[in-house]
Amino acid sequence: MGSDRDELQAVDARLARRLGELRARQGWSLEELAERSGVSRSALSRAERGETSPTAAQLNRLCGVYGRTMSQLLSEVESEPVTVVRAAEQPVWEDRTSGFVRRSVSPPHPGLRGELVEGRLVAGADIAYDRPPVAGLEQHIWVLEGTLHFTAQDVEHRLAAGDCLRLRVWASTRFRCPGPDDVRYVLAVVLP
Repeated sequence: MGSDRDELQAVDARLARRLGELRARQGWSLEELAERSGVSRSALSRAERGETSPTAAQLNRLCGVYGRTMSQLLSEVESEPVTVVRAAEQPVWEDRTSGFVRRSVSPPHPGLRGELVEGRLVAGADIAYDRPPVAGLEQHIWVLEGTLHFTAQDVEHRLAAGDCLRLRVWASTRFRCPGPDDVRYVLAVVLP
């Protein structure tokens, strides 16, 4: 019974933190949020400090202001992400046809917007994607070894070891390793 109560308190604490983050991201004061949501300033303040848990009606109003369903908001606070992802636990996937190996260094989590991927392409590998999984996806590509030719919006970027390209992806992309050596790079992906 004690562990259930502890978990409920932990969820309330994460919800309080998330509500504060959402308001800060909008740049709103407590007064502005109270005006937009119809929830009193004092109730908002107590909820963000974790002194009380908002009622379902209050949460529903806040979800409407933040453009989320209640399920989306609650999934963002279900559990804290694992802080350390051991190398042996990082999922690796290989596309033998194209010569692409993908290691999920820091896998996605519903409470976080970013992830890190290590990519490896053999010399001559050429991978094209017709569209991003999410329009406006932010990507940072940092080449660790070799050479990578990356194309987005019909512009080819030639990246050597140490170079970093950062952009938002709206349309098709292409990753190509011209050789003669394989390329290894880090891809940081951040949801819009």
